[in-house]
Amino acid sequence: MAIRVLIADDHALLRQGIKRVLNFEDDIEVVGETGDGQETLARTLMLQPDILLLDLNMPGLNGLDVASQLQSTKCNTKIIALTIHDNDNYVIEMMKNGASGYLLKDVEPDILIKAIHIVNDGGAYIYPELEERIFGKLRADENVTEKAKELWRSGRGERLTNRELDVLACIAKGFNNQDIAKTFFVSEKTVKNHLTNIFRKLNVNDRTQALIYVLKHNIMKLD
Repeated sequence: MAIRVLIADDHALLRQGIKRVLNFEDDIEVVGETGDGQETLARTLMLQPDILLLDLNMPGLNGLDVASQLQSTKCNTKIIALTIHDNDNYVIEMMKNGASGYLLKDVEPDILIKAIHIVNDGGAYIYPELEERIFGKLRADENVTEKAKELWRSGRGERLTNRELDVLACIAKGFNNQDIAKTFFVSEKTVKNHLTNIFRKLNVNDRTQALIYVLKHNIMKLD
């Protein structure tokens, strides 16, 4: 079954360009396009596309408002922000409001298609340069453990051990498995086991989704 995509951007020429790119893919179907935020919200709720490619700057409602309002509904559409803004705060706010992807408009077509597939399959995709930059700026709040426990007390997420919290902090700093192993004087196999448990408990599939989790719940902050 084809991945159903709705394109939301206030520039008609750009919408047409994206549509042409996606129409070359046998497993992607463009079900509509909009140039207004209010219309985007209405058509997303009506069409229930698998993926919404969402610009941030639109008349009516901006992309952040659209994402926020969709998050408060039962709509299962996954959002990929497609924008000119490479500001870290935009990335963070979009992720906090339910976006699963963030791309810049000058992205290569194959990256856009890759992101659509990853997000449709339940993953997350942030343009690599942005992701690396944000990873590098994240730091664990001094009350990280208490904040995590507060989440668990409210029933959101399964309890992580203190070591798993430490590993989660390392993930947010962009450490690879070897770095984490050296930090805690353990084997890489042990690190992989910790990661498996963390991803399962947080109900995420990968490091990018773990990054989104810590941002969304304010467990870690940017320097």
